[in-house]
Amino acid sequence: MKIVVLTGSPHKNGTSFLLADKFIEGAEESGHEVYRFDSAFKDLNPCLGCNHCLRHKSICIHEDDMRELNPKLIEADLIVFCTPLYYFGMTAQIKMVIDRFYANNLKLMNDKKAVLLATAADNLDWTMSSLEYHYETICKYLGYENKGIILATGCNVRSDIEMTDYPNQAYELGKNL
Repeated sequence: MKIVVLTGSPHKNGTSFLLADKFIEGAEESGHEVYRFDSAFKDLNPCLGCNHCLRHKSICIHEDDMRELNPKLIEADLIVFCTPLYYFGMTAQIKMVIDRFYANNLKLMNDKKAVLLATAADNLDWTMSSLEYHYETICKYLGYENKGIILATGCNVRSDIEMTDYPNQAYELGKNL
């Protein structure tokens, strides 16, 4: 299976990066091909809603790192959305990537699968509800089958998540796809 892991954290040693690392480790051990795109460290621009892509065969007006990512997204069998929770949603960095799916909507709408890996400092029962709903809405719109959700609450810093079973859950999810 071809897998694209989209990360949204600006912290390379943060909680969500650990989940991404463990998921990738498990997936690669099972023979899957994984491409990782760390959106916070890429040259990206927001969608302008200009519809240039509709008039020019999915070519966005921006000449940025989405041109590297788009072919991988189109070829992918599974897309992983990995983000820390920022004000009850995904980070702006990963949201910018998702907004830019627009240029290739028709090529991305098919029988792909998806996974959500998310971390949050808070651990209230409603902490992740809006993020989870957003992810489910994206899957519904694009026709993706949800293959798993890991919501790592109570993980403010890396040492917090390292003392939990969440990294192992991410590893097992990747390994057992």
